[in-house]
Amino acid sequence: MSIATIAASSRRRKSSRVLPGFHLTMGYTVLYLSLIVLIPLSALLIKTLSLSWDQFWTAVTAPRVLASYRLTFGAAFAAALVNVVFGLLVAWVLVRYQFFGKKVLDALVDLPFALPTAVAGISLTALLAGNGWIGQYLEPLGIQLAFNPNGVVIALIFIGLPFVVRTVQPVLEDTEKELEEAATCLGATRWQTFSRVIFPSIAPALLTGFAMAFARAVGEYGSVIFIAGNMPMISEITPLIIIGKLEQYDYAGATAVAMVMLMFSFVLLLIINALQAWQRRQTGAQS
Repeated sequence: MSIATIAASSRRRKSSRVLPGFHLTMGYTVLYLSLIVLIPLSALLIKTLSLSWDQFWTAVTAPRVLASYRLTFGAAFAAALVNVVFGLLVAWVLVRYQFFGKKVLDALVDLPFALPTAVAGISLTALLAGNGWIGQYLEPLGIQLAFNPNGVVIALIFIGLPFVVRTVQPVLEDTEKELEEAATCLGATRWQTFSRVIFPSIAPALLTGFAMAFARAVGEYGSVIFIAGNMPMISEITPLIIIGKLEQYDYAGATAVAMVMLMFSFVLLLIINALQAWQRRQTGAQS
């Protein structure tokens, strides 16, 4: 290859670049991430380090804080489990069936993404409270869904459903129907076809959707505080504990609890990334 050909090829590669060179774009990227992520997290870490270990441990293991951990992570786990089941059903209906209003239903799945969380909380409270549209019929039966941990789970189900649906939906669309037809021709029942042919292919996506819904629910605040009742030791979530400490000017205690939530968030992020990598490997192996 001649020098002129190499030079022309280099010019074509340079002209095909939309953005400026690596060093400039990398510099802007690091600056932006520093301002938005790294500096605030560093401030949180520095403020937490101002506490002694005994002070930190006392702040993060207080009975009221431990009760909020149990509610926050327990409700998030329960809501994510519910979303795995019903998110799979919604994704299945959207992918496998044609019906009137399908596009409207598909758009409604994304409503929790677009709706302000405070509006979601107020709406759920108006529906499920004792004098609400639905709650007024359930409360005489002894079923109370608002102002207790049940309300927290319902709010977290609402905001977490899209994560499961949008994670599973493209995988179902790419699933080869010929495999299902072959299993049916070989005498497999519907349950056997689902459990042995369909489910193994969508299991990585389901796990990823579960992890994303769980991670989203752990940090939820706006949609929960209106329907939870916020009773200490009963229906008080950890983000509300942090807000309360800030309002009481207990900045050290607030940053200590926030640091615990941050560590859990990092762990969840690593799990989600590992599940997504596994899903890509599974997809590549099947193709």
